[in-house]
Amino acid sequence: MWIGFVYDLRDDYLAEGFTAEEVVEFDSRETLDHIEEALTHLGHDVQRLGRGRELARHLVQGRRWDLVLSIAEGLHGRSREAQVPALLEMFGQPYLFSDPLTMALTLDKAMAKQIVSAAGIPTAPWQIVASPDEIAAIHLPLPLFVKPLWEGTGKGCDLASLVRQPQALAEVITAKLQRFRQPVLVETFLSGREFTVGLIGNPPNIKPLGVMEIFLNSQADQDVYTMSNKEQSESRVDYRLPDDDMGIKIVDWGCKAFTALGCRDVARLDFRCDAAGNPYFLEANPLPGLHKTHSDLPIIAGLVGVPYEDMIGMIIEAGRQRLNKKY
Repeated sequence: MWIGFVYDLRDDYLAEGFTAEEVVEFDSRETLDHIEEALTHLGHDVQRLGRGRELARHLVQGRRWDLVLSIAEGLHGRSREAQVPALLEMFGQPYLFSDPLTMALTLDKAMAKQIVSAAGIPTAPWQIVASPDEIAAIHLPLPLFVKPLWEGTGKGCDLASLVRQPQALAEVITAKLQRFRQPVLVETFLSGREFTVGLIGNPPNIKPLGVMEIFLNSQADQDVYTMSNKEQSESRVDYRLPDDDMGIKIVDWGCKAFTALGCRDVARLDFRCDAAGNPYFLEANPLPGLHKTHSDLPIIAGLVGVPYEDMIGMIIEAGRQRLNKKY
C-alpha cells in the first residue's frame, strides 16, 4: 500500500522554541525511522508528510494515499489528538487508529472514566477541579492523586501529585492549574500493582497483544509512575509479564473498555490495583507510542515474543480489515 505518514517531530518544535515538557508527547526521529523501516519491510511505500498542517496542505492540493498512519498528538486543546482524524474524515481519506470522537474522549480522563464506569468497569472515585475556588468542595479521603485532565505521557504526574497531607492539597492543585492552564483530575490514590494491556483489532475481534506489569526499581521516583520514570524507564523501570491470574482480568476489562470507548485497530489501556489487590481502570491511549525499545506497546510485544515489525503488521491488518468491512 501507499501509506502517508503523519507525525509531530519533537525536534521540529524544540527548534521553534517550545520547551521539552511541552513536546514530551511528540516523537523522536528514531521513532519515525522505526515505523518507516517496519512498513517498508512489510512491502509498503511510505511518504513522510509531517504535522497536521502539512497534511492539510497535501489534502487541499488533491493528494491521497491508500492509507494514512498518523501518530500526531496535536499541540493545543483537549481535542488535539482528534484534529488529524477529523481532517482525514473531512477529505474522505482512509486512516488507521481511532476516530475523532474516541481520540477526544480518551484524552479527557474524566470523560473516559465516566464511559468506562457506565460500562461496569471499576475506576477510582474522582472529582474535577477547574479553579482554586472549587478545592473546598473536594470530598474524597486522602491520599489523593492530582494530575492535568488533558495530558498524556505522564505529563504533570510527579511526586507532588501524590497528596497525603490535607494542608498540601490546595497548594498542589493550584500549582497544576497555573502550570498547565486546564482543569485537574483529583482521584483516590491506588497504592497497588500497576498494569498496562495492549489490544489490537476491532470488536468483536479484539486480540490481546499482552499484559505488562510495571515495577519501579530503587533508582525510580517511588510509588508513582512519573513522567521522569517514563522518560528514563531503561534505568528506572522493570517490565514483566504477570505471573498470576490478574492478567486475565486486565484483558477482560481492557477489551470491555476498548469497546465502550470506541477504540479502533489498537489501544493501550492502563490499570492499577488498590491496597487489597482490586484492579481499577486508569486511562486509555488509542494512540500508543511506537518507539521500538522505549514505548510500552513494543515493550509488551517483546515480552511476549512478537517482533516489532510483526506488531506493526498486525495493526495495519486490523485497520485494513475494518476498512474493507461491508455494512
